[in-house]
Amino acid sequence: MAKGFFQVPTAYNEPVLSYAPGSPEREEVLKQYKAFYNSKVDVPLYIGSEEIKTGNTRPMSPPHDHKHIVGQYHLAEQEHVEKAISNCLEARDAWANLTWEQRAAIFLKAAELIAGPYRAKMNAATMIAQSKNIYQAEIDSACEIVDFLRFNVEYMSQIYSEQPESSEGVWNRVEYRPLEGFVYAITPFNFTAIAGNLPASAAMMGNVVVWKPSDSQVYSAKVIVDVFKEAGLPDGVINVVYGDPVMISDTVLSSPDFSGIHFTGSTNVFKSLWKQIGNNIHKYKTYPRIVGETGGKDFIIAHPTAKPQQVATAITRGAFEFQGQKCSAASRVYLPKSTADEILELVKKDIASFNKPGSPEDMSNFITAVIHEGAFDKLAKYIDQAKADADAEIIAGGNYDKSVGYFIEPTVILTTNPKYETMYTELFGPVVTIYVYEDKDWSDTLKLVDGTSEYGLTGAVLSADRYAIDEATKALQNCAGNFYINDKPTGAVVGQQPFGGARASGTNDKAGSMQNLLRWVSPRLIKETFVTPEDYRYPFLG
Repeated sequence: MAKGFFQVPTAYNEPVLSYAPGSPEREEVLKQYKAFYNSKVDVPLYIGSEEIKTGNTRPMSPPHDHKHIVGQYHLAEQEHVEKAISNCLEARDAWANLTWEQRAAIFLKAAELIAGPYRAKMNAATMIAQSKNIYQAEIDSACEIVDFLRFNVEYMSQIYSEQPESSEGVWNRVEYRPLEGFVYAITPFNFTAIAGNLPASAAMMGNVVVWKPSDSQVYSAKVIVDVFKEAGLPDGVINVVYGDPVMISDTVLSSPDFSGIHFTGSTNVFKSLWKQIGNNIHKYKTYPRIVGETGGKDFIIAHPTAKPQQVATAITRGAFEFQGQKCSAASRVYLPKSTADEILELVKKDIASFNKPGSPEDMSNFITAVIHEGAFDKLAKYIDQAKADADAEIIAGGNYDKSVGYFIEPTVILTTNPKYETMYTELFGPVVTIYVYEDKDWSDTLKLVDGTSEYGLTGAVLSADRYAIDEATKALQNCAGNFYINDKPTGAVVGQQPFGGARASGTNDKAGSMQNLLRWVSPRLIKETFVTPEDYRYPFLG
C-alpha cells in the first residue's frame, strides 16, 4: 500500500563523455574492451530464477573481426519459450501489485548503475558486438538507455497522477493497470538502448515480459540483464530467450495470455507478426497492443539558400555515423543544382578524411564494420548494380572487403533518376544516394520527396529561407514522424525528441515519451458515490 504521493527525482539527460586522448573514461573503456575481447562468455537463457544452458549454441564474433570468438549463447527450444511464458504469468501478480514507487526504484537504480560502474562494460560490449565507435556507443549504450530509464520513471509518475474531475458527492479516480497477460519484446541489433528499453518500459508499468534480443546483440544484451539483476528486478519479470525467431514468435503468439508486442525491426517482419496476431485474435483473452518501430528511407532536402558546408556535414554525419545502420540514417538526398557541386565536393572531402574502416578499438576510426555477412552482401550487390547502371554513378567510395571484417566503404551514389532503386529501398548501410534538382523545381521536389518512399520515419530540410522552411514543413508532414530543420535527421534525444514514424515505419508510439508508456496500461475508472440513491424517480417525473 502506498503511503504518500511520491515525487520521483527530476529526470535529466545523461552527459556525454568525451573520450578524448588521455581521459580516464577512454582508458577505462579500452581496458574493458581488451578484457571482454580476450575472454569468452557463455550466455544462458534467463527464465525465472534459472540460467539455462541448452548445449545448442552459436558463437559470437565482432563484425570487425569475424574470425575471432568472444563467446557463445544458448538457443531455446519450444519448451523453453513455453517455460518463459509460464514464469511470466507466475510472476505477474506479485509484480503488478508491487507499489509503483518500488518498481520505479529498481529502474532508477539500473540507470545509476549504467551511468556509473557499468558504463565501460555497456560501451565495450556494444563496441564489440555491434562495431560501434566509442562515441556511437557512448550516446547509445550509456546515455540513451540511462535517459530512457530516468525519463520513463518520470512519465510513469505523471501518468499515475493524471486523474479525472469529480462532482459533488462523487469521487472519480483512474488506476492504470498493467495489461492482463504478458508482453513480447523483440529488439534490434543497432541500439543497445532500444534493446533495454523495449522490455523495461513495459515492465516498468507492471507488465511481465518475454524478451527476444537480436542474435547480433546478445553480447551487450547480457550486460543489460546483469544490470537489471543487480538493480533488483525480481525473477520472472523479464525472461530472455534466443533462437529461431519463427519458432519463438509462433509459440508466444499462440498463447491466450499474449497481451502485447513491443517491436523494433524490419517492416516485413512487423507486418507478418501483425497478420499472425490478427489470425490468432480469437485465441486471446484481450485485444493485444501492437507497438512497432520499423524501417526508414530518410531524406535530406536542401534549399538553394542552404549553406553548402552545413548541408555537407548533415549528409556526412546523417548517412555514415554507425555505418548508416540507424533507422533514421539519411539515405536519400535532394540537392539544388546551383550548389550541388560544391556540396558534393565537401562531402567527398569529408569521406577522404576518414580512416580506412577498421576496429572501434582504434579510436581514430569514424567508420567500422556492418553487422554481419548478410548485410555486407546486400550492400555490395547494390553498389555493384550502381556501378553498372547508366542512370547512376558512384562518386565516392564503392569498395568493400570482408576478409577480416564486414567493411563497406562510405559510398555516395549520384543518380539522374529520382526513382532510382536506392532512392526508395532501405539499405541500412553506409550508402547514400543523391539526386540533383533544378532550383526552380523546389516545390515539385517536395512532392517528389513525399511520394518516393513507403516509409515515414525521419527527414530534414536545410534552408535559410523561412518561407521555404514553412512550405517544406507542411508539404512533408506525413513522410517524417521526426522532422529536422537545419540539422541531420538522426540523433533523437530522450525527453527532447520523442521518436517514431508512421506509414511503413511503424505505429508512431514515440519511444521515450508518455505516449509509449500509455500503450502498456489498461486504465480502470472507479466511480464512488458517497450517498447512494434509494429512489429511481428523477425530479422531472414530478
